[in-house]
Amino acid sequence: MNINEFRKELVKIMPGYNWTCHQSRIPEYLSATGTQSSGFNRLSTLSIIRREQEGTVKYEAKSAGFGLRAKWLHSAEDRSLARVLRGLQDYYEHMANTYGAHAEHLKVGRRRSESMLQEDLG
Repeated sequence: MNINEFRKELVKIMPGYNWTCHQSRIPEYLSATGTQSSGFNRLSTLSIIRREQEGTVKYEAKSAGFGLRAKWLHSAEDRSLARVLRGLQDYYEHMANTYGAHAEHLKVGRRRSESMLQEDLG
């Protein structure tokens, strides 16, 4: 795969990102960075690496959140671009559910203590 085919694959599967493909002297190694922005604010950054070794293709994706110098939040590896991106999405959805559940428990706990305060004052 050459860099133009790699770029087409990225744009096809993730058209909402602006892609920059990086030059490599090694034909088995391709990398790209995709960004989503709103005005001057960077909302999301994706880094994709495609390695081919002895006929086996391996993709690595990592993503960062808001800002130009945001830390990488998570990474995933798989045999296809679609799978590696789906792996990242699944991870973030799982974390959102986990944190959402914890936030809800805290919210319920606060309501109980507020209602108990009302009973003590009333």
